[in-house]
Amino acid sequence: MRDEKYAAFQAKLIPTYPSDKIIGVRTPLLRTLAKKLYKNKETEDFLSFLPHEYFEENQLHAFIISLEKDFDKCMTEVEKFLPMTDNWATCDQLSPNIFKKHTDSLLPYIRKWLTSRHTYTVRFAIGMLMRYYLDEKFSNEYPRMVAEISSEEYYINMMRAWYFATALAKQYQSVIPYIEEKRLDLFTHNKAIQKSVESFRITDEQKQYLKTLKRR
Repeated sequence: MRDEKYAAFQAKLIPTYPSDKIIGVRTPLLRTLAKKLYKNKETEDFLSFLPHEYFEENQLHAFIISLEKDFDKCMTEVEKFLPMTDNWATCDQLSPNIFKKHTDSLLPYIRKWLTSRHTYTVRFAIGMLMRYYLDEKFSNEYPRMVAEISSEEYYINMMRAWYFATALAKQYQSVIPYIEEKRLDLFTHNKAIQKSVESFRITDEQKQYLKTLKRR
C-alpha cells in the first residue's frame, strides 16, 4: 500500500507534518480500509489509542468516525479525536455523514468548538458551518460568528476565507457587506476575494465588483 512518491507529494502539501511520519497510502485505499474496519468490533481499540503516530492512522481514524450512523456515538468520538487532530488534511477529511441529519443538535457543539484554543478544532467548526449552514439552514448569525474569530493562525484564517468565498456564492446579498464594510482582517478579506474570483459559482459581474474591493 505504501507509495514513496505519494508520501513525498503529501509531505509538500502538509509542511507542518513530519515527513517521516507520512507512509504514503492513497486516500481511496484508506477509505476502503475504513469501511472494512468500521464493522469490526476490534476497531474500538484503534479509536481509543490516541494520539496516533502516523498521518495515515489519523486519516483512517477520521474516515471511520465519518461512517458512524449514530449521532451521539459519533459525537463522542469526534470530541475525543478533535483535540488530537494536528493537520489541515485530517481536519478537512473528518466529515461525519450523520451530521447533516442532526444540524440542530450539531450547532451547540459548533459554537463551543469556535471558542477553542486548538487550531484544528476551530477550523473544523468553521468547516461544519460552511458545509451545513449556508443553504436552507442559513442565518445571518453564522457569518458574523466566523467574522468575529480573531486569530493569527494561518489554517484558521484560510478556512475563514474559504467560508466567506463559499458564502458569497450561496448567500451573496447577506454576505457581501462583510467585504464592502471591511469587517474581516486584511488576509482573510483578500483571500476570500481571491477564492471567489476563482470560483465558477460567482458571476462574472460579481467577480469584477469583488476585484474592486481588494485591500492593500
